[in-house]
Amino acid sequence: MSKTATVALAPSSSLFARFMAAVDRFLMASAEISNHNGDLPRFGL
Repeated sequence: MSKTATVALAPSSSLFARFMAAVDRFLMASAEISNHNGDLPRFGL
């Protein structure tokens, strides 16, 4: 028996959730670029 459990979440299709996901992807990409350049990433909006 597996020691891990998976939870299947229904995809959120609301406009606000899509917007927040897009902002999250942008901030994560910005943090990754800063990390590759050796800078400290700026968190938040």
